Amino acid sequence: MASTLKQLWYYLQDPHHVARFQQICGVRGTFSSPDCTDAKPTGLLSNGTYGNGFLDRGGKGETPDQLRQRKSTEAENCCKADESGGSGRVGATTVTKSVGENSRDYMPSSDSCFAEANDGGHPEETGGLSESNGTGRDDMSKMTDELSCPVSTVKPLRKNSLTGDVGQEFLIENKFLFYLFTFGTELGNELFFIIFFPFLMWNVDAYVSRRLVVVWVWVMYVGQCTKDLFRWPRPASPPVVKVEMFYNSEYSMPSTHAMSGTAIPFSLFLITYGRWEYPLLLGFTLALCWCVLVCVSRVYMGMHSILDVIVGFLYSVLILLVCGPALDPIDRFNLSSPHAPLLIVSLHVGLGLFSFTLDTWSTSRGDTAQILGSGAGVALASHLNRHLGLLPDPPASALPLHAPPLGLALVGTCVLRSLLGVLLLLVTRAIMKAVTIPLACRVAGVPSGDVRRARQHMEVELPYRYIVYGTVGFNALFLVPLVFSHLGLH
Repeated sequence: MASTLKQLWYYLQDPHHVARFQQICGVRGTFSSPDCTDAKPTGLLSNGTYGNGFLDRGGKGETPDQLRQRKSTEAENCCKADESGGSGRVGATTVTKSVGENSRDYMPSSDSCFAEANDGGHPEETGGLSESNGTGRDDMSKMTDELSCPVSTVKPLRKNSLTGDVGQEFLIENKFLFYLFTFGTELGNELFFIIFFPFLMWNVDAYVSRRLVVVWVWVMYVGQCTKDLFRWPRPASPPVVKVEMFYNSEYSMPSTHAMSGTAIPFSLFLITYGRWEYPLLLGFTLALCWCVLVCVSRVYMGMHSILDVIVGFLYSVLILLVCGPALDPIDRFNLSSPHAPLLIVSLHVGLGLFSFTLDTWSTSRGDTAQILGSGAGVALASHLNRHLGLLPDPPASALPLHAPPLGLALVGTCVLRSLLGVLLLLVTRAIMKAVTIPLACRVAGVPSGDVRRARQHMEVELPYRYIVYGTVGFNALFLVPLVFSHLGLH
């Protein structure tokens, strides 16, 4: 039994399953398939993970820290080469092996391997593309012309947040699935929640938004800390196509997108059902579709193995089962306890300091501090609102709540509130960022000339993210509704 479970564990972690799913969905990589006559299959590392996948070309035997450092150095060298007039890393690429009648010819199969990685060397920076001067685009055109269906050659939407790597081009044969899963992965990004939660606060129900923010902080914090404890690499590329690059330098297990994509929609369903009047089946179906779309999108993007997503889903369910009953006591404490402000600030700062000790600096450290700061700001604002009588919750006698008739006036008011509120939050963020980073650098004794490097110090990044987004969260639930009340935008 144990042997079977172990085999299943490794099977679900195999990056070739991710690559095959991408092929089914019409995603094709532009890296070539090397001559594998003497190659050996990519093996498992000592911690049970498949090698060469932490970054685009991570080699077996390198630690995550070594891989991160190497990738950062390579990105800087590429930038220097570009500045000195060298050929572009992506703009002048040539496919070293042409595509045959079927586009699968240049996608490595589950039996294909990469001799460079196993022999101690590495593929080219573009992940299997060799650099030349000016012939890459022609070869790419010939390759796409040979495909039997319409193909678009695209690049990842956002570059790597840590190294600045823009990634390599890939081919899209099914644009509908590409846009669908791009939307799905955005449903798990911090930017979406920064917009979604305030929208609920300003236009729907502050009661619901307060509880959802608590769930979001729980799930994302636990998920990020678990990633730093396991330190498992991303799926290997190749064979996986990196449709997304932004989070590629972070660890993989578990998928925090899958965690938030499970916890938020189902928490929204559980909190609102009975409080708002709507069909049970409709609410559950929407939550399930949201969850499935986010989870599947992470495999499509090449960011997670099937195992990462399954563990993220189950981990999120476990957190909800254990911590869900505590939502009401936590919300009551935040609203009414005189000790709430002190405990809110100290708890969130302490959690941030703990998370920063788990691993070296990466973008996930900043994301964790940003989430904790946002949660602390919302909790402080809810406490102050209660004492000032702002945004009172409707009495129990008014439940269940009914959605008002959808009309032009209602839609216009919601849009106006959202635009004005987002504008105020952007101004808040800009002002606080301009003040906090130089101040944190001065206090920590870190040079502030290069902001990117300065923010790689915990003494700068933690207070910057915490203070800036704590203020944003506070203004989202306190200042913005206060402005609305003065302007008559109730």
